[in-house]
Amino acid sequence: MRLDLAYDGTAFAGWATQPGLRTVQGVLEEALTTVLRLDRPARLTVAGRTDAGVHARGQVAHVDVPPAAWHALPGRGDRPPGEALVARLAGVLGRGGTPRGAADVVVRRASLAPAGFDARFGALWRRYAYRIADGVAGRDPLHRAEVLWHPRPLDAVAMDDAAGRLVGEHDFAAYCRPREGATTIRTLQAFGFHRVGGSDGPRERPGTGEPRGTPGGPNEDGGLVVATVRADAFCHSMVRALVGACLAVGEGRRDAGWPAEVLAAGRRDPGVTVAAAHGLTLEEVAYPPDAALAARVAQARNVRSLTPPG
Repeated sequence: MRLDLAYDGTAFAGWATQPGLRTVQGVLEEALTTVLRLDRPARLTVAGRTDAGVHARGQVAHVDVPPAAWHALPGRGDRPPGEALVARLAGVLGRGGTPRGAADVVVRRASLAPAGFDARFGALWRRYAYRIADGVAGRDPLHRAEVLWHPRPLDAVAMDDAAGRLVGEHDFAAYCRPREGATTIRTLQAFGFHRVGGSDGPRERPGTGEPRGTPGGPNEDGGLVVATVRADAFCHSMVRALVGACLAVGEGRRDAGWPAEVLAAGRRDPGVTVAAAHGLTLEEVAYPPDAALAARVAQARNVRSLTPPG
């Protein structure tokens, strides 16, 4: 099954299951095991493992279940299995929620995955947004859990200049927490900053994804500095480190070329502060057409090296 889901990461210790800690994976696997009446615990594979405090609007996961469990979901009702599963999960996940019935993780859609689908290795790209309020006017207490309240004004144009110099295929070792045996080579497809306008300004950087909010209506991001980051994949802490480097540029402490210099040096720089987790949201994951899924999975599983120039 493919699951499309969203969550508020505030009260979670990240996506991945950890003993004794509340995680998105742990909560969702427990709910799936209960609703599907499985003999063994459900095991989810996710498109992107988010850190503690990071949110998601467009997360994708898959899980293998016995066909009988899927077909039994409607019970005596006439709803399709996917709709029945979404409704039942909402009831389980919302138990004890505040406000009553509300949950901090929601499965929006459940469907049978096409042959060859893999939520992690089949993805073409992941798109994140990082939201920053650098002035009191942009500090909305209703959205404080998903927006960084920055104490100093930022030059969004300089930040955008710095970010654009990092786009492309590179070894991002300088912006990743190393993991043994894992490559740090990634293709950063888009990275930029913009200051969102008022009631009807653009919700996302043009050409990077679907708009947020209702066109012509109130803009939740109005007045914020928003980073849009899209790549085929990300290594651990990469997005927050990239944003942190550009914050130094926006404050005027570094020039626009400095983040690229850090990248070229190939090692962690103590001048790069990893931005706080709560400002980061996974907005969207994209997949190829069904016929191309198997080829994409095979490609993504290969250990990468940098493509020679020319």
